[in-house]
Amino acid sequence: MATMVLFEGKAKAETVGRLKAALPKLFPDTRRYEGCRGITAYINADDGRTVVFVEYWDTTAHYERYLTWRTETGVVAELVGMLEAPPSIRYFEEIDA
Repeated sequence: MATMVLFEGKAKAETVGRLKAALPKLFPDTRRYEGCRGITAYINADDGRTVVFVEYWDTTAHYERYLTWRTETGVVAELVGMLEAPPSIRYFEEIDA
């Protein structure tokens, strides 16, 4: 069943530019990863620091394998280091409606 993943965190004020610059370098590999249907990043228009990645995956298991890979390569630690606190990662399964 298709899964939507919301990855949300608040960037430290001094890392917003660096975070925004990193995403175009990271997302092509994410989009090519097995099971990824798409990923888009958004930044909160009010505070300019809260970022949300809206990701679509074939299954939650595909995302979990991807997250393991990104953790092993150090990307997760790099991203988390730019945030004020660990990110919120929420999973939503598609409703057949």
